[in-house]
Amino acid sequence: MHVQVILDHLGFSPGVIDGRRGMSLTAALKGFQEARGLPITGEPDSATLKALYPYRGWRPIRVVRIDQKTIDGPYTNPLPKDPPEQAKLPRLGYRDAWEALGERFHTTPAVIAALNPPGLTLKVGQALVVPNALPTSRAYPDIFPADWKATLNSLNVDARQPRGEKIVVDKSDSVLRVLDAQGKLVAQFQATMGSQHDPLPIGTWKIYGADYNPQFHYNPALFWDADKSDRKAMLPPGPNGPVGVIWIDLSKPHYGIHGTPSPETIGRAESHGCIRLTNWDAARLSLMVKPGTQAVFQE
Repeated sequence: MHVQVILDHLGFSPGVIDGRRGMSLTAALKGFQEARGLPITGEPDSATLKALYPYRGWRPIRVVRIDQKTIDGPYTNPLPKDPPEQAKLPRLGYRDAWEALGERFHTTPAVIAALNPPGLTLKVGQALVVPNALPTSRAYPDIFPADWKATLNSLNVDARQPRGEKIVVDKSDSVLRVLDAQGKLVAQFQATMGSQHDPLPIGTWKIYGADYNPQFHYNPALFWDADKSDRKAMLPPGPNGPVGVIWIDLSKPHYGIHGTPSPETIGRAESHGCIRLTNWDAARLSLMVKPGTQAVFQE
């Protein structure tokens, strides 16, 4: 978990912080090793641990206290699966405080539960052990709408991010890379991209802009697995919406980079052709890029 936390802070996202080895951690280590000019092994070997050592001050866990807002929500429970039913709701929010806390600390409710005494009940003032995903700065740009700054804050997205001049989405290893003006790798995120029915659109595109806390235009004609009896619907915003907390629009019509209501599936599931990241990684990426940023999708 300590390695995962440091990588998360440095922008080489291991996806869900869970203290376990797996494909996401391997990919994050490879990205970090490439950026530092180390042998690319995907392992926390001695050279990699030496490079991570200066950041050991980011401890693996922190103790936080539950506040009233976390208890109160508001939450969306039950949360229907069918888009026509979701369209009837005012918001597609978290189901409960546990789910909100999972995303806030870049993990899952199960991991937080495992870090704390069995049978813990959440209440105001309760001390809770969580992965250390706390940012170094929350000084988000004043040009952002208040609700988007609140979302960034709730997801513990650090306001200090490197500037990306190009992103590369690589189908071969299910990652999205962010490169600076010199072509140096400065961040990397585990991603879900395309499927047999909706393959990743290979080519060079551009980022047009971002829609924060977006509504979602549900059109069953665009989804091969949709119920064709469904009608078009406008789904409300919320972290449990189909595109999560943000839609980063691309020059390829109907395609974008966005969040997800299921962070644990990133890199392990299929998408409808778009590039899907965890909500916190998608939000972080939006701070690195701007309209006009080149987006290269490759095999």
